[in-house]
Amino acid sequence: MSSLHSIAFVWDNFGPMHVDRVDAVAAHFAGKRKVVGIEICSESDVYEWLSETGSKFRKITLFPQKQLGTIGTVERARKIVSACIKEKSTDIFLCHYDHPATFLAAVCLRALGRRVYAMGCSKFDDYQRTLWREVAKSFFYLPYGGGISSGKRARDYMRFLGIPERKISTEYNTLSIDRIRKLSGLEPAPGGIPFDQRHFTLVARFVPKKNIATALEAYALYRGTSEFPRDLHLCGSGPLENELKAQAERLQISPYVTFHGFLQTDGVAKLLGSTLALLLPSIEEQFGNVVIEAQAMGVPVILSDNCGARDNLVRSGVNGFVVEPDNPIGIAYFMGQVANNEPLYRRFATAATSTAALADSDQFAAGIAAITNCPPESGK
Repeated sequence: MSSLHSIAFVWDNFGPMHVDRVDAVAAHFAGKRKVVGIEICSESDVYEWLSETGSKFRKITLFPQKQLGTIGTVERARKIVSACIKEKSTDIFLCHYDHPATFLAAVCLRALGRRVYAMGCSKFDDYQRTLWREVAKSFFYLPYGGGISSGKRARDYMRFLGIPERKISTEYNTLSIDRIRKLSGLEPAPGGIPFDQRHFTLVARFVPKKNIATALEAYALYRGTSEFPRDLHLCGSGPLENELKAQAERLQISPYVTFHGFLQTDGVAKLLGSTLALLLPSIEEQFGNVVIEAQAMGVPVILSDNCGARDNLVRSGVNGFVVEPDNPIGIAYFMGQVANNEPLYRRFATAATSTAALADSDQFAAGIAAITNCPPESGK
């Protein structure tokens, strides 16, 4: 009986978006399959979010008191395999295929007759690729019978690395639109906060690939050409924080730029509720989950063409603008277009609100259902 066997999702750490996705899968399979979340560590080694637990599935933390980098490859792989066996997991979804421990766990689970799937959103154009590295990566994909990815470019890259196209589902990068709206406590745009009281927002880690220095340069150009310029709010932390603050001083925009530091998801949702447009000019961006959060609140997005989110979620001139990451003049121009043209803003905001459904966590559940050959029931 299928209900005796579980579907397992393995991530290094469960942030809010991971919980959204697994909750959606658990809701879809209610009464048919058990759904389990397997978390390696209780703290992320990249993000400062708080580890969360869903309401519809059981989460297991394998190493609650350890940092990921302190766990040996064999020990980590053994724990993953052991947890999957204990939970009677027959369909197992693993992230970070390139980690040796993940590869070892995938090989063992496949040898035990489990169906193993890769989760990821990497794209071929994320950065310069070399032949030998791509060949090595394809070896790491050998244990997987399928995968779930996001958008056209990430799906194509997964296919390039060896997973047959018919065995790749989408959408991986999703979150609960309803959760974001409830956390915000505000009506999505174009309703809610009036047009003339809104500001620009950038949410990202303060690291080179996020290209925040170019965003500040663009903001300075925008302020210099706008009669009634809006403020800029930055949410994030990282090694470039002091450098970015110094740049804001040099550009003489520091009185109009607010550095909030890292905000948990509720803080981001509240800030997006008063945002005019989101900026995301990344040089490298596998997806950009904040785009989904912004669109949940009806916020238009100005993002670089490097961002994976633009494949399905952003249409330039419809619900935002797509721009080159090394083009601060272009970014500034698009900022002015949104800030100085309320009819255009309202049209973009309405379209953004509609687009958000494409990245709701229900889409993740549908992708999982398709790849495990259990399509949604009619009316669900």
